[in-house]
Amino acid sequence: MAMKTSTRLMLLGTLLAASSVAGAQNYGPRDEGRKFNDGSRVVCKNVEVQRNTRDPNRITGTATGAVVGGLLGNQVGGGNGKKLATVAGAVAGGAAGRQIQGNHQQKTGDRVVERRCERVYR
Repeated sequence: MAMKTSTRLMLLGTLLAASSVAGAQNYGPRDEGRKFNDGSRVVCKNVEVQRNTRDPNRITGTATGAVVGGLLGNQVGGGNGKKLATVAGAVAGGAAGRQIQGNHQQKTGDRVVERRCERVYR
């Protein structure tokens, strides 16, 4: 029973960490110059970005960190405190794993120029 709960809590922590990846509306080059009623518009520019062939969303680092953090958190306390420590460990571990993988990818990945667009409010 405790193992099932721990596994569920670690999965929840992983999902919470991964949900922070979701973002706002994306615009592409075909939207360039598009104007909105509030006076904002879409502006595009060329940017140098890191292009990694494997796992650009750092899912491996996030998941591994969440599992390790959840296991470490599970070693702390008892009862509800243990559950809370497991979830907190999973979330913190997921964030740390994502950061560690990102740092590694920054050093080893390819750089390319990409056209990025965003909505500008003026």
